[in-house]
Amino acid sequence: MHLFYDPHIQGDTVELEEKESGHAIRVLRLVEGDRVILVDGRGGWYDAVITEGHPKRCRLRIESKTEGFEPLPYSLHLAVAPTKNTERFEWFLEKATEIGISEITPLICKRSERRQLKMERFDKILVSSMKQSLKAYKPRLHQPVNLVDFLNADREGILGIAHCYPVERKGIGELDKQGRYTFIVGPEGDFTEEEVGDAVKAGYIPVHLGSSRLRTETAALYITTAISLLHPGNI
Repeated sequence: MHLFYDPHIQGDTVELEEKESGHAIRVLRLVEGDRVILVDGRGGWYDAVITEGHPKRCRLRIESKTEGFEPLPYSLHLAVAPTKNTERFEWFLEKATEIGISEITPLICKRSERRQLKMERFDKILVSSMKQSLKAYKPRLHQPVNLVDFLNADREGILGIAHCYPVERKGIGELDKQGRYTFIVGPEGDFTEEEVGDAVKAGYIPVHLGSSRLRTETAALYITTAISLLHPGNI
């Protein structure tokens, strides 16, 4: 099954953008009459057939459409401080998309070592991972925001902060099972105590991620996996 992405699907015909066209015709060697799948990143799943196999403007005819294709049975928003080694953060984006996540926000904290981000590259990673894992939903990637502004925003559902300070914290499995979750994960030097205090005042529940000290990207993926396992219909 060959899957392609177009966020602007309208009507019964689609012309793939040049990069997707080249991949379809030059790399995969698809030809007129071959059947493919299209997704729009918003839950639309389209069965289509190639009508013109041009390597720069491959044209497709949509045969059928399924709206709301296999949505997540929950909403998960992770705000994560980007790692100094950007490849680690990109790894998190890729794997979290495969497992299942709704929204991602790069979080700028007092101890953040990386503040300049390649958002366009991050978005391309989400698209690639969505296609590889045969999903119709692309996680929403927000612009970077500082922790104070993130905490000031109104949010529904379970709110959690993962940190390493020796205070009372709950495991992910101890949280109420709800449909909406928001977690914040700090930089490699952890949140400051002041930041943790601000988060708790804003309603965020301190959580632990087992007995091991985890890297930022590992902690974020741990949360992604744990929430997935709380909802058996997702596995």
